[in-house]
Amino acid sequence: MEWRKCYLDVILVPLGFLISIGYHFWLWHKVRTKPHSTIIAINASGRRNWVNAIIKDNDKKNILAVQSLRNTIMGATLMATTSILLCSGLAAVISSTYSVKKPLNDAVYGAHGEFMVALKYVTLLTIFLFSFFCHSLSIRFINQVNILINTPQDPLSLVTPQYINEILEKGFILNTVGNRLFYAGLPLLLWIFGPVLVFLCSLTMVPVLYNLDFVFTSGKGKLDVNQNSDFV
Repeated sequence: MEWRKCYLDVILVPLGFLISIGYHFWLWHKVRTKPHSTIIAINASGRRNWVNAIIKDNDKKNILAVQSLRNTIMGATLMATTSILLCSGLAAVISSTYSVKKPLNDAVYGAHGEFMVALKYVTLLTIFLFSFFCHSLSIRFINQVNILINTPQDPLSLVTPQYINEILEKGFILNTVGNRLFYAGLPLLLWIFGPVLVFLCSLTMVPVLYNLDFVFTSGKGKLDVNQNSDFV
């Protein structure tokens, strides 16, 4: 009987996860092999050029650098705040004595047991906590760049443009990972109403992310494949 109650959850939810994970492995492969076709690689190349331009003409562009990095930090802060607020709400629901599954028993497919309901909320809580963690680390790295990018250049200094590029890329990679974890939590929110919606939402998100991650142009941009070592 237990299998009959939860077989949809056991099949459709992991299948939705596999679809999302498979897409991101494929995206990583494209970033490594065809960087000119992905927005992630093109933006990373643009950031390298931006850092070099700022450092080269720091006296005139130091305010521009601080303002640009501040805007990035504000975006990461917004996502971190949203993630931790969702975690707080989910923690309140989990600790509540009110059984949230009762109004949904006759309205959704899949299992309705106490264990399955707890699994849904704990999974969501874990996803959003990791999203908050990634965004917090992203803010930390970008704050470091905010200071280092205005450091006077010295031939003997350890703060080189390559070092600043590396720190900035770590910040943006963590920001991207945090965003993707947040997006992964959206289909799981629908798991409250049944596993079918999780699977359908995962299928829908793949073409949406594909259109956001890839560049559709007639000509290929020139981007050195050796430069994409930051995406490992």
